[in-house]
Amino acid sequence: MQLLLDVNVLVAWGWSDHSEHQRSAAWIGAMKTKRGVSLFTSAISQLGFVRVSVQRAGGRLAVGEAAETLANMLKSLGKRHKFVADDQESAVTWPDWCHSASRTTDAHLLELAARHDMHLATLDEGIPGAFLIPMFQSPLA
Repeated sequence: MQLLLDVNVLVAWGWSDHSEHQRSAAWIGAMKTKRGVSLFTSAISQLGFVRVSVQRAGGRLAVGEAAETLANMLKSLGKRHKFVADDQESAVTWPDWCHSASRTTDAHLLELAARHDMHLATLDEGIPGAFLIPMFQSPLA
């Protein structure tokens, strides 16, 4: 299975104070143990991680620090991580469900994933056809 990680997955996984950190970290950990799974990022998802990370820190985190955090995250995936080049020819057409600026990155990444026979892995229920990362189940539950 080939999965392109959405920006929200990277941000949640990268920062332990994120409300979806446990969910993302548990899922990433499980994917690292499954045979035949590749976890992809693209320039868009990596740039999104850096941008959102710096913004959410309110100036307490430099761009270089966010990029270093991302590099360490991807390194932790070892051979499971792969990079997919963004080879889409334009950004002038949008799917019907893309009604706002906040959905443009989602739509772009979904198309990129489909173009390369991948699924977009996300925490966002509003992306039609994407793979929704399951809720974390505590072993104590």
